[in-house]
Amino acid sequence: MVLMYLASIWLSLTATLILAFIIRIASIVLYNRRNRRNSVGFFHPYTNDGGGGERVLWCAVKAVQEAFPDLECAVYTGDHEATPTSLNTRAIDRFGVRLIHPPKVVHLHKRKWVEESTYPRFTMIGQSLGSVYLSWEALCLFTPAYFFDTSGYAFTYPVARMCGCKVICYTHYPTISLDMLSRVQARSSLYNNDALIAKSIFFSHCKVIYYKIFSWMYGIVGSCAHLAMVNSSWTQAHIEKLWGIPSRIKRVYPPCDTSGLQKLPLERSVEPMKIISVAQFRPEKAHLLQLEAFAVAIENLDSHLPRPKLQFVGSCRNEADEKRLLVLKSRTNELNLGCHVEFYKNVPYSKLVILLGDATMGIHSMTDEHFGISVVEFMAAGAIPIAHNSAGPKMDIVLPEDGKPTGFLAQTVQEYADAILSVIRMSDSDRLEMAAAARKRALQFSGQRFDQDFKAAIEPLMSGSSQSQ
Repeated sequence: MVLMYLASIWLSLTATLILAFIIRIASIVLYNRRNRRNSVGFFHPYTNDGGGGERVLWCAVKAVQEAFPDLECAVYTGDHEATPTSLNTRAIDRFGVRLIHPPKVVHLHKRKWVEESTYPRFTMIGQSLGSVYLSWEALCLFTPAYFFDTSGYAFTYPVARMCGCKVICYTHYPTISLDMLSRVQARSSLYNNDALIAKSIFFSHCKVIYYKIFSWMYGIVGSCAHLAMVNSSWTQAHIEKLWGIPSRIKRVYPPCDTSGLQKLPLERSVEPMKIISVAQFRPEKAHLLQLEAFAVAIENLDSHLPRPKLQFVGSCRNEADEKRLLVLKSRTNELNLGCHVEFYKNVPYSKLVILLGDATMGIHSMTDEHFGISVVEFMAAGAIPIAHNSAGPKMDIVLPEDGKPTGFLAQTVQEYADAILSVIRMSDSDRLEMAAAARKRALQFSGQRFDQDFKAAIEPLMSGSSQSQ
């Protein structure tokens, strides 16, 4: 009896909360109807991450401003110091993107609910449900006609639809993929599958169940998108299977600065030869693998050849990234590579261009990198890419051009080391021929191509809605 009584109370409270939520949603929809007719809200809580996702944000804002000048563009951000002027300046300085005019800024104060550190366990579901709360705050503050997610928070889509928004998203990487599920089933240890779980049959079985439940939920919320743009063949295949809306999914390769980088000379100094790594200092980027491979290459390099330099260029989003950078520096010293390795943190775009222009090779090592903007940048700049043999680099980027190889694909430390040694031992003519083929291949991923395909994708949805309103 007591349990039945408590259950009835719990159900009553739940029903009351749901009713209150629906009433609140309805009031927002009615109150903000005028705003919804004239605005686009870009949901991007981290507007200072410095990665490819932020580049897509600013290129998307610019494209919308050009295609629909009557629509106001607003950016939802958890960076409290952000202002319209500072974001406009950041788009220019960091990414070379000149907006038509500064965007409206909507500050979010609940960003901690999507931060990884908030959820030591069950991080994926925690961040996803946290994004629901964050989107609720965002839409209470400002309800646009079009809710545009550029950060991959699919659980926000039902909330936006309940608020009367058309939902558009640009998905860089599925929150969960079939590859992740297969790794857990195979009990493989990786950055998203703790070694303790991988070693245990019981915990692995529990995680498989957790992943399957989450995949089901992810499919439901993802299907709420009116238009889903994806950045690669690999991402498209996973999203189509998970969300089940193939007719609403368009592949739009991300904008890569191929125009500016294409102007850099192919010939460059090889004394010493420079290897550049461009990536945020996140665990999945596998910087330690690059360092270990570099150490093996140095150890096996012919004695008469000059020692190359490895340059790590990246940004830190938070304290966890800062700690990973310190670990990387510490490991560099342990390997006695201090004089051969350089670190560049949060460099401006102009400095990045200079570094790319001096590099002979570009190294990338993330498993299942959804696309790989940095790999394209290497190729456009004339640096021969050595990328991970999976997903975007394998399926879309490091492919032959006119029958000529455009770079190397690797998986293990030894394979990366062998690729580094292969480039070092190449003749100047062979190296220039490969760099030229890679540069030509990179033209397929230009900012102009993104702008064209992006506008073609959004035009039917946004023009039709504008006319109906």
